[in-house]
Amino acid sequence: MEREKIIQFLHQTGIQVVETELPGDCFLPGLALGQNTILMDPEQLKFPGDLLHEAGHLAVTDPEQRSKIGTEEMDPEWPSQGDEIAAILWSYAALRFLEIEPEVVFHPEGYKGQSAWLIESFNSGNYIGLPLLEWMGLCNGPEKAAKTGTKAFPDMLKWVR
Repeated sequence: MEREKIIQFLHQTGIQVVETELPGDCFLPGLALGQNTILMDPEQLKFPGDLLHEAGHLAVTDPEQRSKIGTEEMDPEWPSQGDEIAAILWSYAALRFLEIEPEVVFHPEGYKGQSAWLIESFNSGNYIGLPLLEWMGLCNGPEKAAKTGTKAFPDMLKWVR
């Protein structure tokens, strides 16, 4: 099952998924974020791929800020537009690593109606947000990968910032 495959992967990256009962008004059905943790209500979770998107937010957030997620200390402007773009691209790298179809993450009910466009862009190698992930030290773009003898995105150097 995709959900279990995703959860196992996230645990390996250090991102915890904790099953708990959540209120029905979560931003994404059945999911909420805590300090380096995804809270998941399996009864409400509608799309297992949303786990990867939420994990992307945790993964790309500065470690100091990540420790404040779910607390009153968290910046009310989080996530920034850059964080959102980086999380989207991170989730694409994760689905490729897990060999999951893009539609599992980029489902039609998400991404402000742009799911098909995101899939098409990423599948054609147009990695919107790649400079951000590279700047965060999570991956190398094609030029840096060629210079350093490493694999280029969508292969990741590490999964969490």
